[in-house]
Amino acid sequence: MLPNLAPIPELYVSYDSAQKLKVEAADLTSWDLTPRQICDLELLMNGGFNPLKGFLSEEDYNGVVENMRMADGSLWPMPITLDVNEDFAAGLEIGQDIALRDQEGVILGTMTVTDRWEPNKSREAEKVFGADDIAHPAVNYLHHTAGKIYLGGPVTGIQQPVHYDFKARRDTPNELRAYFRKMGWRKIVAFQTRNPLHRAHQELTFRAAREAQANLLIHPVVGMTKPGDVDHFTRVRCYEAVLDKYPAATTAMSLLNLAMRMAGPREAVWHGLIRANHGCTHMIVGRDHAGPGKNSAGEDFYGAYDAQDLFREHEEEIGIEMVDFKHMVYVQERAQYEPNDEIEDKDDVTILNISGTELRRRLAEGLEIPEWFSFPEVVAELRKTKPPRSQQGFTVFFTGFSGSGKSTIANALMVKLMEMGGRPVTLLDGDIVRKNLSSELGFSKEHRDLNIRRIGYVASEITKNGGIAICAPIAPYATTRRAVREDIEQFGAFVEVHVATSLEECERRDRKGLYKLAREGKIKEFTGISDPYDVPVNPELSVETENVDVDNCAHQVLLKLESMGLISGNWG
Repeated sequence: MLPNLAPIPELYVSYDSAQKLKVEAADLTSWDLTPRQICDLELLMNGGFNPLKGFLSEEDYNGVVENMRMADGSLWPMPITLDVNEDFAAGLEIGQDIALRDQEGVILGTMTVTDRWEPNKSREAEKVFGADDIAHPAVNYLHHTAGKIYLGGPVTGIQQPVHYDFKARRDTPNELRAYFRKMGWRKIVAFQTRNPLHRAHQELTFRAAREAQANLLIHPVVGMTKPGDVDHFTRVRCYEAVLDKYPAATTAMSLLNLAMRMAGPREAVWHGLIRANHGCTHMIVGRDHAGPGKNSAGEDFYGAYDAQDLFREHEEEIGIEMVDFKHMVYVQERAQYEPNDEIEDKDDVTILNISGTELRRRLAEGLEIPEWFSFPEVVAELRKTKPPRSQQGFTVFFTGFSGSGKSTIANALMVKLMEMGGRPVTLLDGDIVRKNLSSELGFSKEHRDLNIRRIGYVASEITKNGGIAICAPIAPYATTRRAVREDIEQFGAFVEVHVATSLEECERRDRKGLYKLAREGKIKEFTGISDPYDVPVNPELSVETENVDVDNCAHQVLLKLESMGLISGNWG
């Protein structure tokens, strides 16, 4: 049997052993896995991360970070670690078994803790992602979401995570290998994607399959992608809508529950190893494959062809051949897609292309998306999820010092938006939230963060359901504001308004007498006096309130909302 079609090792025990282990695991210390850890564990257990036998040991982790190799020399570019908090780690002994459970408490597997260490996360960011820059979503995750301590050790699989969605489309590596055997497929080219498929992608995949003389596996990621990406439910509906444009005898689609890291070149090598485990012989690697966008300096994190170069370097060891992604553009005179670098009569023809940014703008503004660019079925699905911005929910998030005028402007804005009508408006003012949502919280950094995350959660639900949320907390910490932005931008626009009143002016106003108490030391950890305030770097709007009336400030916000297409311009 061909090596790519033979079964590969999994980490699951037999059904009978699993039933026994479930009972025994009731007495074990349990760790409730995060969504990212569930993705990692599933691919560990089903062989998608072969040759890994569990979460990396410290020695393997160091090798992977420094030179993409585990201690035994085998190629592996991505740290797969179980990150936990310090309190949990402190209660463990080396050699102890722990139960790994999903967020409902269902046991998925057990792990023997062989290693426990505090990693150098800045080093990990530099080596794996190329820069310790929190503009990179995975670096931000590393520093602000992941636990401080890493645990390593072998995993024993008990059962797969439960997925209620698209069950028939989800396959383990061995299920795909069995399908390829049954269909008589020998060569299989994988297409990795986290975006809806448009006509250029179809042309590209057709050409790749032809070039490799292989069958095609459309293998989209449905685990975790980049914040702001189209949700996987919409994407899968888009994929299903265009599957009949492909020849059924030579094309298959399967969903991959992977938590992407957006690590560019290393990610491409990682994707290759994962596709090899799933039985593929070829993989399409694109321009800026798995790139996260711009860094803090406004430049791309990775060069356009860095991923292809690194993949090519390790192609033999990955065990999979790369098919270069051609940048496909539409030639109007010939009414077809062609690789941009192969068009010899560029000066004599009209080349058309729509970027991802332009597509998002057209969707947001309800503008036409031409049929040469995408399939009507795909556009219809995208429009269902993303109606024009003037019909979507959104959040206006005011931030500034205590006494800066946030609540006053927020109240004026709420009234103006209610006057316009069309969408329900909810004000989540700091004091209102403290009374109704967070009455048990104090004012420590941890509690203030928790309070802002609660506001963000409620605002995201309002936004998701088509309403307008107006938030007016102090929200002093940039990392927490960013987390709230990411929560909300999955569902609609997030408009950060910095009420830029100076500390001196706020203290002069001191309507509630809080600054006086803070100066006297009677209020601890008071923003601006004994606790820092991170001034927003790129807010959507900054308003000055000194010598400006409230009506004018609220009007500035309305003008901003109109310029963003969130409200239509028919207000007074």
